[in-house]
Formats: sequence, structure tokens, C-alpha cells
Amino acid sequence: MLNRIFFLCLFVALHTSGSSLRCSWMDHKFRQCSERTLDLINSMVTVTDTVDDADADDVENNDTVHFPSELYKTVSNASAEHKLTFTVQILEEVSALFNHSSAPWHSITVEHFRIVVTRQAQGLRSCTRSHRHNTLHKKLHMYFNRLSGYLKRMDHSAAAWELIRKEIKTHLLRIDLLISSVLTANN
Repeated sequence: MLNRIFFLCLFVALHTSGSSLRCSWMDHKFRQCSERTLDLINSMVTVTDTVDDADADDVENNDTVHFPSELYKTVSNASAEHKLTFTVQILEEVSALFNHSSAPWHSITVEHFRIVVTRQAQGLRSCTRSHRHNTLHKKLHMYFNRLSGYLKRMDHSAAAWELIRKEIKTHLLRIDLLISSVLTANN
């Protein structure tokens, strides 16, 4: 199953590489990949259900990294192109964050999640007009660096990973809204 999804996403990314901003990948495949990433991130919670409530409280009482709501507010009023590049960066940052062998979930689930997120980023990138992929939102990058640092400070504990999982789930839901706004605006 993992191979089929990988090859499907690869085929779609290659097939749509030269298309316009409104491309068939966004119309048909984004939603499938988005649902799959949410299913996978939701399935990861079962392993961390055994975390002591005291451990979870310790994690939440530490200096956690605050969700970048202001960045999302700014981008929600930006152009469709800007929304796409912002979303691509988020997906790439998420994939990099989950590139830790210390994650408490089954390695196959984590790798599958990373593959789908990476393919989703590639598919969206293929839909951008300017194929300039060097656009980097520094504040967003700093946010993900702080998340990574937070994991290190917490010794990659299961409770810290659970907090990260919740943050990433919020990102996945927010980028789904961003891309939906692009699709709605183009109708």
C-alpha cells in the first residue's frame, strides 16, 4: 500500500510539473493527500496515550513554542501564489521535523507520513507559476527551528512529541483551509 501511494503521488507530481496555478493536482489530489496526512497524524496518538499525565503537564508548563497564527492571518490575505509557496514551506518543514528517529510512533507510520507530506509539497509546488522555490518565510522557518529545539530540550520525550503532533495537526488543518480558499477563489 505504501508503494502504491508513493508511486501515485510521484506520477501526479511529474504529470503536473508544468501546469498553471490552477492545476488538476490541486483539484483532485490535494484533498486525498490532505485526508491521508490527517489520518496518519491521528493514528500516531495511540502510541502516546500511555504518557503519564504528570509528564504531559511538565511539557505543557515549559516554554513551549506558540503557534504562528499571525503568519496565517497575513498569508490568508495574500495572493494564491503566496499561499501555495507558504503551504509548500510548511509541508517541507513538517517533513524535516519528522525526520527524527526518536519519534515514539512506529517507524513505518512516520515514514509513510513523511512520504505523503513530501509528495503533497511536490504536487503543490508543481502548481505554482514561478517555480522559484527559494522563497522562505524566515519567521515560519524560525518557528519550526524552535519546535525542533523544544524536542531536544525535552529529550525527545513521548509527551513532547505528542505536543508536536498536536501542533502539526493544527498546521495540516490550517493549510487545508488555505488551499481551499485558493480553489474557491478560482471557481
